[in-house]
Amino acid sequence: MKKDIEIPKVEGVYMAAVSEFNDTHRTHDWNVYLVNDNEFALDTVLIVSLGYSTDKKTSVMRHKLDVLPAKSYAKVEFLQEDVLALNNEFKVTFFKDSQMFDKTYIFKKNTINKNALQTIPLMETKGVLVR
Repeated sequence: MKKDIEIPKVEGVYMAAVSEFNDTHRTHDWNVYLVNDNEFALDTVLIVSLGYSTDKKTSVMRHKLDVLPAKSYAKVEFLQEDVLALNNEFKVTFFKDSQMFDKTYIFKKNTINKNALQTIPLMETKGVLVR
């Protein structure tokens, strides 16, 4: 029964949008990272991303990380300037000790910008963080 299903709470795992200089194109690009601020690794990490508004929708992107070590981060996706005006949703699923965890992170439309910068755990940089 539904009442018997335990859904564990995800803690210490964040999504961060960071503006970085692209040497090849000589531009500042927004890249999204998955941050694991826990003392344990995340196994078989699956990330499904989508940008949307009431009248627009991007293609669905899928990403996989075999392992995201403890106290580390990994680049997930580049965000084009056009999609910053949309809600950007990242559904993250991973395993820890054979138990599945799942959480949806949403960067609300127009919240990824230089005025919303804060310190990102582990990355020693500033960006937009979703917990």
